[in-house]
Amino acid sequence: MNTPVRSHGARIGAPLSRVDGRSKVTGSARYAAEFAAPGLVYGAIVNATIARGEIVAIDASAALALPGVVHVLTHENRPPCAEDPKAWKDQIAPGGAPFRPLADAHILFAGQPVALVIAESLELAHHAATLVHVHYRRDAHRTELTHALEDAVTPSNEKGGFEPPPAPRGEAWKAHALAPVRTDAFYMTPVEFHQPMEMHGCTIVPSADGRFTVYEKTQGVLNTQRYLTQVFGLPSERVRVVSPFVGGAFGSGLRPVYDLPLAMMAARALRRPVRVALTRAQMFTHYHRPATIQRVALGAQRDGRLDAIVHEAVSETSRFEDYTDVVVNWAGQLYQANHVQLGYMLGRLDVPTPSDMRAPGATQGIFALECAMDELAVALEMDPLELRLRNFSDEDANKRRPWSSKALLECYAQGAERFGWGGRAPLPRSMREGHELVGYGMATGVWDAMQTEASVRAVLGADGRLALASATADIGTGTYTAISQIAADALHLPIEEVDFTLGDTSLPRAPIEGGSWTVSSVGSAAWVACMRLRSRLAQLLLTHGGVAFANLDPAALGEQLDIRDGEVRLGAHEGAPRVALADLLAHAGMKSLEEQLTLEPDERQKDYTSATHSAVFAEVRVDESLGQIRVARVVSAIAAGRIINPKTAANQIAGGVVWGIGMALHEQAQFDHSLGRVMNHNLADYYMPVNRDVDAIDVLFVDEHDDVVNPLGAKGVGEIGVVGVAAAIANAIYHATGKRVRDLPVTLDKLL
Repeated sequence: MNTPVRSHGARIGAPLSRVDGRSKVTGSARYAAEFAAPGLVYGAIVNATIARGEIVAIDASAALALPGVVHVLTHENRPPCAEDPKAWKDQIAPGGAPFRPLADAHILFAGQPVALVIAESLELAHHAATLVHVHYRRDAHRTELTHALEDAVTPSNEKGGFEPPPAPRGEAWKAHALAPVRTDAFYMTPVEFHQPMEMHGCTIVPSADGRFTVYEKTQGVLNTQRYLTQVFGLPSERVRVVSPFVGGAFGSGLRPVYDLPLAMMAARALRRPVRVALTRAQMFTHYHRPATIQRVALGAQRDGRLDAIVHEAVSETSRFEDYTDVVVNWAGQLYQANHVQLGYMLGRLDVPTPSDMRAPGATQGIFALECAMDELAVALEMDPLELRLRNFSDEDANKRRPWSSKALLECYAQGAERFGWGGRAPLPRSMREGHELVGYGMATGVWDAMQTEASVRAVLGADGRLALASATADIGTGTYTAISQIAADALHLPIEEVDFTLGDTSLPRAPIEGGSWTVSSVGSAAWVACMRLRSRLAQLLLTHGGVAFANLDPAALGEQLDIRDGEVRLGAHEGAPRVALADLLAHAGMKSLEEQLTLEPDERQKDYTSATHSAVFAEVRVDESLGQIRVARVVSAIAAGRIINPKTAANQIAGGVVWGIGMALHEQAQFDHSLGRVMNHNLADYYMPVNRDVDAIDVLFVDEHDDVVNPLGAKGVGEIGVVGVAAAIANAIYHATGKRVRDLPVTLDKLL
């Protein structure tokens, strides 16, 4: 009898723990500001205290007088950089002229870097920075979005991934006026700042031959390399960017932050290794989720079927760049209606340019849309879930094309059953437990499922280990694990035998990690490369494996192969025919098997719209006397195609739900608009959910097969988890209290 051997457990769909977990919890994982170098000096940034104006004078004499202070960089003495603003554009820069630190005396926003103090120790650098005195001429500024509505502008269409709203369908306002049931309201979302555990920073190490090794917190090493070579006029072979671990980014690392060019200026000027890392307060002086003011008007028949959808938004941007989000397009995509009008404008403010932040645009737009749908359900005296079912769209109406797959109906059904939606009393304030009012709310979520070009190198060695490499990133989402698991599955070998290297410009090209497309893009490339390796291995067995393999069908042989302990086996059982991989390769005159390929999206994807969908159900408890809100539980039902690793995928969705709780109840940048500055620039005053704010989160994945979206059929889960959560909570708060709050976050003062 054949005795089964242990399963390697690397199959796609297995709930494996993170392969990089041990290195992170033991501290062996190194981050950008942790790489050592002989002669390292430290930079501390001095930030502008005005929102608009000009530097009149900078006095750095007191700082330079301190022993150990090496240099103070300002706009008056910075080393040569590109003067053409186009050279400062990174891969995903929006329209306009990117910010150029220390370019001149002009102040464009509060917190703008105006000097870099370099010293022999971090503590000395920060102390010396307090001694740099900057004198300004103040100009009138504008930092409040409501003051930018009258001169809001149509955005340029330069940002990758941005699609302007489609042309109107029908006559939406006319249909709205004629509809028997109507809603029309404004919704507001505030500025939110990225707050990953690892703050932005970099360590730049020059070499004697004029090369630079750059350790940076980034979501795309190739983007960083391109940026530095353009700005500083360097050939790409002289700039190597390394970023093996990123302590969270969520969009903040898509574009270079100002610490990077400042550190490079210092490294070039001093010809010494330089480290510059932002403080927590400085994390409030650059990229962020933009504030929005949105109007949603819905008109429906008395049976709930939509006649008219109007969704218009004004979003903030800086005065020097046109940052854009896809905020309103979702309304015309999610629901059926003959009359749809969508509009999107930008309000220019004296602030740093906003940036992508987890599910950019959808997070804000779906909040407004799904709250409006809830308000329409109240006006119709209809169950909110039933309203969505009656307006379900089985095609992308914006583009008039089918979905590659859409299991949203299953999300509704399974999520509602798991949550117990059927036990919801229809009327507000009709459910209570003791002194708490109980509310149930729900919302739909949607996010694009995308694939883009990516390259991977896969080398199967004589010892049976697979060396996999790509210049992609892992920003905490589990890229190491997911891609290793895909490769292990394709080659039928234990995941422990996969060594995946990423985050280095010396590796095969890969896209920026963002948009939930990494598994779809890099994972698909890894899958195809490893499948080719498996096919080649099967051919080697037929030719050089001996009599046990000689007469087998090549296709069947490939499926039965199992690699472990340096051997290739015909099946996983103990008595299976086997051959040492080293012997097999030696007989073929080879030392290893290698595949390197670049995979592009399939042409047929252009005929479909691909997206992830979700149905989010939330229960809140509101103290009737105090107005204190508690999110008791959230059920998130997700349709995201093939789930590579349900353990790490559920972790991503749960993290998104926590973000949604923060969006609904906590997060908001508090501005003093008279100064143009964020005042709550610390984690004591910028509220985010903590353990006490998060109760039960139940994540379920519905089955969804998709043979169009990419070779894996996987859609990605990094963004979809946050979309719709804030709306579901706000809708639950209305159901509990009868009070509709349309201005996030929902705080005590707005309820009482």
